[in-house]
Amino acid sequence: MQHNFEPSIYYNNFGSYEPVLTIVSGDSVTTSTADAFGNGRSGEPVAKRSNPLTGPFFVEGAEPGDQLVVHLQNIFPNRDHGYTMSGIAPHIVDGDFVNELPERSIMKWSVDIDDGTATLFDEFAQPSHLTVSLDPMLGCIGVAPERGQAISTATSGQYGGNMDYRLVTPGATILLPVFMPGALFFVGDGHAIQGDGEIVGTGIEISMDVTFSIELRKIVNAHWPRMETDSHIIALGNARPLDQALQHSTTELVTWLCSDYGYDVRGASHLLGQALEYDIGNVFDPAYTVAAKIAKKLIT
Repeated sequence: MQHNFEPSIYYNNFGSYEPVLTIVSGDSVTTSTADAFGNGRSGEPVAKRSNPLTGPFFVEGAEPGDQLVVHLQNIFPNRDHGYTMSGIAPHIVDGDFVNELPERSIMKWSVDIDDGTATLFDEFAQPSHLTVSLDPMLGCIGVAPERGQAISTATSGQYGGNMDYRLVTPGATILLPVFMPGALFFVGDGHAIQGDGEIVGTGIEISMDVTFSIELRKIVNAHWPRMETDSHIIALGNARPLDQALQHSTTELVTWLCSDYGYDVRGASHLLGQALEYDIGNVFDPAYTVAAKIAKKLIT
């Protein structure tokens, strides 16, 4: 079934809130998200900052130990402007370079949806004009954490969350461990484009129209978010320090290769030792995100 849902309430935590809509495996949902500052499609505030979420969507039959498979069919900006911060975050650069950084302030970008570009004019920057191509993504995607916890959209964990991974784009499939009955799935924090690491603390923050479909897999040995693109399978680890996030993502990818692709740990070690790829999803938030990737052509 195809559902059309327009949110009227938003949450600033991933948690076990009253569902806004009940769906079943195989359903599709078209909805919208506010931007990270709480502004909707009109550009006016509709929610509290930061990173308000649309949801939760209750998936019938989902139980702890299952896996929620989310096919992202469309992520599309629905207004003509977005916002970023003006300076790299101080902890991203060497300590003796921090005083060289500009004062952090909110900058407005013009977004041309038809042309597929976003443009910034900053009279205090050199160059003063910058135009980039749109590459829409979701910074926040996840389910309710275990034990009925409510965890801020500022961070991330095994449930997903504010991972800010730039490959969470249309056509990608996100696979999330289920911790609570119904999974309680959320989306939010749309970016018109974002670089690796989200090093200024934002992408181009903008409200989005989003369409996704849901598939439920029963009893899956998965502990961290996973992804599939046309070219790769990807495991995501969220933690701080960065090496712990890397450990989580690497372990999850090895586990996946062993459970689904016929490898044992020795065989996976040989493969990943020579062909593993890493992406940095986020190094701004309280938990960092590392993606461990392997090309599908090497395992299928």
